[in-house]
Amino acid sequence: MLALSALPSRAEIQIGVAGPLTGEFAPFGEQMVIGARVAAADINARGGILGEPVTLVTSDDKCDAEEAKAVANQMVGSGVSLVVGNFCFSATLASAPILAERSILQITLGTTLPQLTDDRAGPGLFRLAPRDDEQAAAIVEGLAKDLSDARIAIVHDKSAYGKALADAVRAQLNERGIRETIYEAIDPGAPEYQTLGSILQLDNVEVLVFGGYHPEAASLQREFARRGLTIQMIGGDALGTDEFWLLSGEAGEGTLFALPPNLADLASAKGFAERLAEADVVARGYDVATYAAIELWAKAVEQAGTLDFEAVGAALADGQFETLLGAVSFDEKGDRSQPGYVLHLWSGGRYAPVGPKP
Repeated sequence: MLALSALPSRAEIQIGVAGPLTGEFAPFGEQMVIGARVAAADINARGGILGEPVTLVTSDDKCDAEEAKAVANQMVGSGVSLVVGNFCFSATLASAPILAERSILQITLGTTLPQLTDDRAGPGLFRLAPRDDEQAAAIVEGLAKDLSDARIAIVHDKSAYGKALADAVRAQLNERGIRETIYEAIDPGAPEYQTLGSILQLDNVEVLVFGGYHPEAASLQREFARRGLTIQMIGGDALGTDEFWLLSGEAGEGTLFALPPNLADLASAKGFAERLAEADVVARGYDVATYAAIELWAKAVEQAGTLDFEAVGAALADGQFETLLGAVSFDEKGDRSQPGYVLHLWSGGRYAPVGPKP
């Protein structure tokens, strides 16, 4: 049986895990903690890193920029050698400069905003998540293949993630000569979206590209169902959570969204998923990614033979490492060189891929 919480009480090397442990995005943070605990336990079972055991420092950034700054400073004070996180990009954008200034390596898992690495805070920042422009490409490919003649609306929820995705889809569609009928922004957290529903209905919109998170996407789908509209929604990876279906119910049937292949289904992660299953835990994805982040960092440290920031950063930048994600290497911006998205479809409370990797 796998002891998820079994960690040594004494350790020399500390690894920070920063993510949402409370609030609506807590399920993702919980996955991160599970993956980190298993990775740390495995490292310690092998004798640690450079002969020293590791321990975890976990902190709740609530997916909030100000909280993330406080968490980053806490990590600095704790003397961590690595921070895995943050999950939300507003939190990552806030923490990255602080960690970079103090020469702390950071591997982020859920931040897809291109700006993160286009304006990289420092050479110690690496990203495992695919970029929004790659996510947008999968959405556009699906639209161009089957829905290019449809009346398309593009809507975002005013979040940095949502707007970036919406803008990237818009730009790529326009480059192909496909013009949207409507481009709108909505206020997140609104109890209903009747006004937008009316606008889309009057304009005979057939496809809604939604840049934003699952609560608003679910609310929109409920509004469409109430009106009897058959609008095809297609969104980003934020819709790849069970919470979407819990909020949308049957109104979410047929929703499309771009998502990397399910990490828990990767052949390289099979053993990890089986171990979690023995502990009655279902591997979801960010647990796999967190394990892989710590795994590749540990291999880079061993390769460098030191915890030195520059040496380990160079090993990560120049090397290729086998992990639960398969082979991982990074380009000159710190983005993973092997990412990819596929379209998925919600049906009957479950989602599955519907097309090949673009």
